[in-house]
Amino acid sequence: MARAIATLIVMSLSAPAAAMVGGAPAAPNFAHAVVMLASQRGFCSGAAMARDLVLTAAHCVLTGTDPKLVVFDASGKPSLKPIATIVRHPQFDAEAVRRHRTTADVALLKFGDIVSSAPVPLGPISLKVAPGDPFLVAGYGLATPGDGRSGGTVRTATLVATGRPGTLQIRLMDPATKNERAGLGACVGDSGAPVFTNFNGGLAVVGVVSWSTGPKSSGGCGGLTGVTPLMRYQAWIVEQAKRMGSALAP
Repeated sequence: MARAIATLIVMSLSAPAAAMVGGAPAAPNFAHAVVMLASQRGFCSGAAMARDLVLTAAHCVLTGTDPKLVVFDASGKPSLKPIATIVRHPQFDAEAVRRHRTTADVALLKFGDIVSSAPVPLGPISLKVAPGDPFLVAGYGLATPGDGRSGGTVRTATLVATGRPGTLQIRLMDPATKNERAGLGACVGDSGAPVFTNFNGGLAVVGVVSWSTGPKSSGGCGGLTGVTPLMRYQAWIVEQAKRMGSALAP
């Protein structure tokens, strides 16, 4: 099984795909906290919330997909690390994600050893989001559609909330293109990517990427980035981390 996923890594990093599209810049300073996951279904991103605990989207770690952590050595060669325990939120509905509907699209992954020496903290549970509020999205994947060599690097995009954001779902867009034409946004490989806001003088995770569209609700990427906010699920994350013996970043 691990050999099949390793083959998928090589194939995916050399085949046409897209993630964090629109010319998003590389952000090596996020490499300590943003991780890449691979399974039989493809690629996702996640964030280290403790030294041995990763937060991602529940649809990235469905039963039977055998997800692994992708670790890159100094030369950029990928290898796989097994996940000790996977816990998906009990209210998660996979069909809702496929329809871009609201659901508890969050999961925690426990590892047997250290994943990150500098995990990132959760944001405030009382966060209020208004249209136009900025958020930073950071994920792995291919930066240029059709260029398989553009993957394997953490990239970031600053997007703004649109529509009627709330505690169930937040929709983000590139403020420069406003969903009228292709711009910055998440795509294949960025599911589960952390969404940050400024908090206590630094960055804190307030959501995970669940889906994306092309401009004007078309297929593809570069239009809207759908985010599952964590305010409603933060108590569950804290309790699960405690049960799993992981100390969340302060």
